[in-house]
Amino acid sequence: MTHPNQPLFWRDSRMPHVELRKVDDGREVCYAPHSHTQWSLGAITAGESTFHYRDDRYHISAGNLVLMNPEWVHACNPIEDKPWAYLMLYVDADWLTQLRYAAGLLETPRWQDIRTPVIADAVWYEGYCRMANCLLNPERALLDKQTEVVEYLSALMHELAGQPALPLPTAPAPLRELAAYLDDHAVEEISLDDLCGRSGYSPGHLIRAFKQHLGLTPHAYLINRRIQLGQHELKGGTPIAEAALNAGFNDQPHFQRTFKRLVAATPNQYRQISLNQQVDAAGGK
Repeated sequence: MTHPNQPLFWRDSRMPHVELRKVDDGREVCYAPHSHTQWSLGAITAGESTFHYRDDRYHISAGNLVLMNPEWVHACNPIEDKPWAYLMLYVDADWLTQLRYAAGLLETPRWQDIRTPVIADAVWYEGYCRMANCLLNPERALLDKQTEVVEYLSALMHELAGQPALPLPTAPAPLRELAAYLDDHAVEEISLDDLCGRSGYSPGHLIRAFKQHLGLTPHAYLINRRIQLGQHELKGGTPIAEAALNAGFNDQPHFQRTFKRLVAATPNQYRQISLNQQVDAAGGK
């Protein structure tokens, strides 16, 4: 049985493009700044919290939706010790891109960032909660769940489509190349000297510029990528110690501490709930 303060992760291997997180007591959930490869859509279901999104800060409360583009650094944390609760849907960016493109909302099948960070409309909030409740209900059929997700996200994408497109990232080419290098070599030991040699930047300038344009220092960016790799391993049922090594961590305790800091859940919570739900999916629920 799940403890009321323990985050619940819903997944179904037949719907690999979406994942849902449910937290009933956010006072015990604190995030360090981080980003996701997925597009994320959250609903504050009780209380209030602070939403840091790139360089902006928003006060959000029950009934609000928050939207996060892939790779945009953010953190959402409690205000003092006030209770709050939320649902968070993580959507594969490629899948959502195809949904938007097929609906005629994108000129090319290429991801385009969404300008809106917060929605305070009861209609969209209530629709989100209906969709989330459908996903969390083991008695609802697969086709029902797929329909709820596609209908809601399609309608929301149409609602947001009238906004002007956000400008493409303006990070200098050397920094974009360094980020790609860190993506490709995330599990390896990388030195600041190596990054400086590749970019031509001095150590201090590199750290400042990288954080300015990408939201994290090179080291924090690397650790964020490693945790994303660890999540991918755990979703597949990989044992925690093996997932830690595969994600570039030298020992399991370091992996566990870092995972908790960025995901606000332990690797065991994230992996075990996933395994239970995979068993449910295999059983046809």
